[in-house]
Amino acid sequence: MSDPRTTWHILGAGSLGGLWAARLARAGAPVRLILRDRGRLAAYRQAGGVTLVERGQARLYPLDAETTDDPAPIRRLLLACKAYDAEGAIAALAPRLTGDAEVVLLQNGLGSQEAVAARVPQARCILASSTEGAFREGAWRVVFAGHGHTWLGDPLDLAPPHWLAELEQAGIVHDWSLDILGRLWRKLALNCAINPLTVLYDCRNGALQQHPAELATLCDELGELLHTCGQAAAAEGLHEEVQRVIRATAANYSSMHQDVAQGRRTEIGYLIGHACAAAERHRLVLPHLAALHQRLLKHLNQRGLPSH
Repeated sequence: MSDPRTTWHILGAGSLGGLWAARLARAGAPVRLILRDRGRLAAYRQAGGVTLVERGQARLYPLDAETTDDPAPIRRLLLACKAYDAEGAIAALAPRLTGDAEVVLLQNGLGSQEAVAARVPQARCILASSTEGAFREGAWRVVFAGHGHTWLGDPLDLAPPHWLAELEQAGIVHDWSLDILGRLWRKLALNCAINPLTVLYDCRNGALQQHPAELATLCDELGELLHTCGQAAAAEGLHEEVQRVIRATAANYSSMHQDVAQGRRTEIGYLIGHACAAAERHRLVLPHLAALHQRLLKHLNQRGLPSH
């Protein structure tokens, strides 16, 4: 049985973090948000909680909140911040984690998970990959845009944690994956094929259907990379799935496109940057992927945005 007293500490009250927080609290789980400083905490308290907008209905959840330097121990942590903030965030919280702590990592791409795990050797790190749709409509206000699926797994310990039942009760549709790294590599490849092109062509996902040869070539190279990295299963039917995702999300702007359009830092270093670094490590020459990475770096530099 799950221990009813174990609090879900959640760092990163953005779209997915806010979505998890509100649904867990609604299901009766104890939830505490971790905010970076006193100013953020004051602003949050003024707002009165997290608002979740679902099917046009807004509901306020007055969740408890604290700052990172609060002294209370943490046994279960959902890290829902951006990939480039994950290592710094966990370093700040490391002294508070108990010896049996579990950390759920909801970061995009690859690379940040290893960095986090190295910072907290005492904790069990559970990796997650989600297709749920949510976006922020303002501070502490999250719109649930589309039901998706979350896969969780631990490459070092295949036994599922006992608290998955709490996700079930919260309506967080999930599966425990025995190959979570394969899932993350597959999602990385999908992101590498779609996101950079939407930025460079300044278009919605659907417009990529006008560039079939470029997509096919990229998928070939990404498939080669996956095979070389020991992820053959993740390479199967990649081109077909990229096309399917483009059709299914035709009207959407990719997350990277949204970041660039709003002048925000992207997660390039954990997506195509990670893929190109892995290729280099294996001495694998992928000219189209490398050229795409360079074009994207130049594009970000021209806009004064970080390129890592």
